[in-house]
Amino acid sequence: MKYILLLPCLFIVNYNLLAQSKTITNFISNYASQHQFNGTVLIKKDAAVIYHQSFGVAERSFNSPVKNNTKYQICSITKTFTAVLILQLMERGKINLDDKINIYLPAYRGEGGSKVSIHQLLNHTSGMKNTDTATDANFMRYGIGFYHKPYTLEEIVSNFCSNPLVNEPGKKFDYNNGEYMILGRILETIYKQPYEQILEEQILIPLGMNNSGIINHYKLIADLATPYYKGKDFELIPNLPIYVEDFSAAGAMYSCTTDLIKFNDALFNFRLIKEQTLNQLLTPGLDDYGYSVWIRDNKGSNNKYKRMERYGRIQGANCVWFHYLNHHVSIFILSNTNLTDLGDFALKIGKVVF
Repeated sequence: MKYILLLPCLFIVNYNLLAQSKTITNFISNYASQHQFNGTVLIKKDAAVIYHQSFGVAERSFNSPVKNNTKYQICSITKTFTAVLILQLMERGKINLDDKINIYLPAYRGEGGSKVSIHQLLNHTSGMKNTDTATDANFMRYGIGFYHKPYTLEEIVSNFCSNPLVNEPGKKFDYNNGEYMILGRILETIYKQPYEQILEEQILIPLGMNNSGIINHYKLIADLATPYYKGKDFELIPNLPIYVEDFSAAGAMYSCTTDLIKFNDALFNFRLIKEQTLNQLLTPGLDDYGYSVWIRDNKGSNNKYKRMERYGRIQGANCVWFHYLNHHVSIFILSNTNLTDLGDFALKIGKVVF
């Protein structure tokens, strides 16, 4: 008798799941069309991927379509990989987050060497003069800083990330790629390996992320989408020529949605770092920023939808990663244009899911 009673319940559950899936599909399709979205969307709820679809063109010269296995520049999502690598060393007793830069980089010549802690590098409160001087208003005319020539990470830290302090460390949030380049160089010094090799051996290979890695100008990467940028006074053009590898530990990775969900699952199931350590990464400080991520809606009644947010953008390469901490819902949106506000897209997807 109990099995007979169970059948209507299963029908209702399945019907509701199908109805939600249709609602999500219709919303994303309409939003993508209305906002010129070009890229891939993946949504995972609990243990199941409930949506995975791609839109648009990966390479406009040949009109080749985006597919679900298309790889993209993931820009500053790289920072979360770097933060995890640092926290793994902390768990092993190889690094102390309260230590200053010079403990691990004795030759570092910047003013912050004896004043800025690893913790302050992780949460962008070092107080250092920012390395990121290019803006949308001027990079088409003047270029993007030092990224037009290839450098080693050691050279980048020495020449471009040793700036004087403009604020007292720990007092002001200022998003700065240079801080994560310093963290990458610290990793290289401790492991005595290049950042790329550390990333592969500690995260990518163990998780089976075979479609992820560091972009290099001298390496052909199959199925990598070409990024396109639209400015105020011109239509879509390919990104300006730069050495993306110069972003290194701050933003040089490529990946795809199926690889990134592996990283997401490993992180939130404590297979990369312990639960207590993950809580450190997710603890919001200034600007609601933890270690490499923002924590939104973390107070009052909005806490129901508390979420981790991570964005990335280099000209036309765009991406966003949301993880709702109280609902086990993850959203990845990867794109090769700057035509769509991916933060708005992800937030509205979240509202539809709930």
